[in-house]
Amino acid sequence: MKIHIKYMVSNRCKMVVRAALDGLGISYGAVDLGEVEVKEDLSYERLAELRTLLNYASLELIDDKRAVLIEKIKNHIVELIHYSGDLPNVIFSDYLSEKLHYDYTYMASLFSEITGTTIEHFIIAHKIEKVKELLLYDELSLTEISYKLNYSSVAHLSNQFKKVTGLTPSYFKKLKQFKDRITLENI
Repeated sequence: MKIHIKYMVSNRCKMVVRAALDGLGISYGAVDLGEVEVKEDLSYERLAELRTLLNYASLELIDDKRAVLIEKIKNHIVELIHYSGDLPNVIFSDYLSEKLHYDYTYMASLFSEITGTTIEHFIIAHKIEKVKELLLYDELSLTEISYKLNYSSVAHLSNQFKKVTGLTPSYFKKLKQFKDRITLENI
């Protein structure tokens, strides 16, 4: 049985979910972003207990198929941008269609309807947060960051960064304000 969990976008979230399942004595297999393979059918009462534990950690069980698809879209984007090392040079629409087996136009329309933003803006927001993270680590040059995140040029990265944050990347780097970073759960 697969259960789907909203707002599960980081390794910390995976740890919280594992702890909740362990605490309830629920046997499980794979724990991925937004999805857990449970090895048993859960009664309504057990699901309610799990729902309560997850709510304490600001996570939610998802029952609606459309909401499940939205979370899968988000989780594939988060995984690709934040956890894949160098961002593969992919066309996001093709990548999502291939991974989720849905027509991209349908997914984009549903995503916009449910979230109030486009998939493209969601991707840009996550790429900019990754740029902020890399700037704060201060290990890569702006050229290396633009290459790592598949920007066509440093100018393109800089323009997009300024449009989203109101700051240039170099000015942001000088500020070194960690408070400007948004946690993955809140993007």
